[in-house]
Amino acid sequence: MTIRSNGYQSGFGNEFASEAVDGALPQGRNSPQRVAHGLYAEQLSGTAFTAPRHANRRSWLYRIRPAAMHGTFAAYEQPRFHNDFGDGPVPPDQLRWSPLPMPQQPVDFVDGLFTMAGNGSPAGQHGVGIHLYAANRDMQGRYFYDADGELLIVPQQGRLQIATEMGVLEIEPQQIAVIPRGVRFTVSLPDGEARGYVCENFGAMLQLPDLGPIGSNGLANSRDFLTPNAAYEDVDGEFELIAKFQGHLWRADVGHSPLDVVAWHGNYAPCQYDLRRFNAIGSISYDHPDPSIFLVLHSPSDTPGTSNLDFVIFPPRWLVAQDTFRPPWFHRNIASEFMGLVHGAYDAKAEGFSPGGASLHNSMSGHGPDAATFEKASAADLAKPDVIADTMAFMFETRAVIRPTQQALQATHRQRDYQACWAGLKKHFSAD
Repeated sequence: MTIRSNGYQSGFGNEFASEAVDGALPQGRNSPQRVAHGLYAEQLSGTAFTAPRHANRRSWLYRIRPAAMHGTFAAYEQPRFHNDFGDGPVPPDQLRWSPLPMPQQPVDFVDGLFTMAGNGSPAGQHGVGIHLYAANRDMQGRYFYDADGELLIVPQQGRLQIATEMGVLEIEPQQIAVIPRGVRFTVSLPDGEARGYVCENFGAMLQLPDLGPIGSNGLANSRDFLTPNAAYEDVDGEFELIAKFQGHLWRADVGHSPLDVVAWHGNYAPCQYDLRRFNAIGSISYDHPDPSIFLVLHSPSDTPGTSNLDFVIFPPRWLVAQDTFRPPWFHRNIASEFMGLVHGAYDAKAEGFSPGGASLHNSMSGHGPDAATFEKASAADLAKPDVIADTMAFMFETRAVIRPTQQALQATHRQRDYQACWAGLKKHFSAD
């Protein structure tokens, strides 16, 4: 059989329970002597056994065969997907890239990954890896899991069908998927080709931010996150299991589909979210709020108020602030920002930043609106509201410097004249 979507359950980090066959989920216990339907019980732990109850993440899976059943792993070569962020000097330049070109030969999701930048390491359990993907073939008979980090997938072009051990996620541009570390999955392309962004989170699991003075509602609401119901494959054959472990890829033969979980319960599971449901909050008096007001998910660090990773979006919204430069202001940050564009145009760049493209502004590198945007916003009629429509930009922000890879610095799609976008800014100073 082929795995198919079986619908979703609502909520973020909830205790879920789902079975694709009646009676497959044990009642009142996790590991009975004999699991119904001849299944095996297996626990998948995303946190330490002794983590506090509110932070403890684990799921029990009831599967046709245990995950331990596969051949010996051998090194797998995919030289464009890695965690080699380099030990050499990082240029303080602002960097920007055009969209990653689509492959000319058949390439699936794993082979289509291209590492752009990152920091930290899987061994240190902190930091991120930032990747692009461009693919034009389903993962035919291939399955993948990342033991190094949680995956945040942001499609830009083309839908993805992500069949996981816990069920099927179907996402399109302006939606995202979160795949916990260790969860096995395969990716199909309903539209024949796809392109987008992936953030690999080596640190604490992504969570919804506290709302503080915002109150009990707003930003990304828990009910809008969807976790799949159980759906499974029961098929034998010659398949391939690709693993990412300690920055390297490995492959092993597996004689059956690893997506054979018939039932499961717990709070460690993949989910999806529609970015268009984000409840944007902003100023209704004066000044531009900090971009943290657009925070969707974050990975906390050991420093309160400072994240290992922030995932921020810039969705459609109204701008009504008075006596205020309404686009994002010029700024320099202690944090570092990797930005992408899913749809439309970004309100701080008049040209050059296309859907599928990316920019990197590292710690204390000056950036902000280009010359054309500055002149337009400086002369705007502030008696009228400004509607930012038909757009979706996002940012991966980290507390540590984001180190670009050599292949990203040398890429043909890098825009080596990016700094020219600020060259037209005029001197307006007058002491009178």
